[in-house]
Amino acid sequence: MTDNQASVIDEAAFTVRRSIHIAAPLEKVWSAVTEPEHISRWFGRVALDGSGAGAKGTITFPDYGAVPLMVEAVDAPRMVSYRWGNDAVAPLPDAVDDHSTVFTFTLEEVAGGTQLTVAETGFDRTSDPAANMADHAEGWVSELDKLVALLEGSGGGA
Repeated sequence: MTDNQASVIDEAAFTVRRSIHIAAPLEKVWSAVTEPEHISRWFGRVALDGSGAGAKGTITFPDYGAVPLMVEAVDAPRMVSYRWGNDAVAPLPDAVDDHSTVFTFTLEEVAGGTQLTVAETGFDRTSDPAANMADHAEGWVSELDKLVALLEGSGGGA
């Protein structure tokens, strides 16, 4: 399995970023980060009311519960952005609230696979920016390592 670096926190920009290499074709990684049935295999159980920008739904984690989720933007197969309302202050039924953050997956075809970068922004609007950035930085390591294991390992891929 590919060995990737940890997330980086930019406290001044209230951003968490992580870039990883996945030894899988771009199309396979794209499916894994955009199709609910594939996202559900490595991240959280995703349900959306459609596809493309504006689609709304939830992402559910076993130990956390349902989090509102909305597709912000799509530029297939290079970029997809999601907004999620996961701040402890007020998880509203609508993902677009005052405490939501946005995470963007950017994909680039590189030698031997795909470079995937996630950048999550908007922590300045959360109840505890420093703690939330630290939690999400750790979370992106755990979740994206699961994605790498799925796509590179014997987990069947996306």
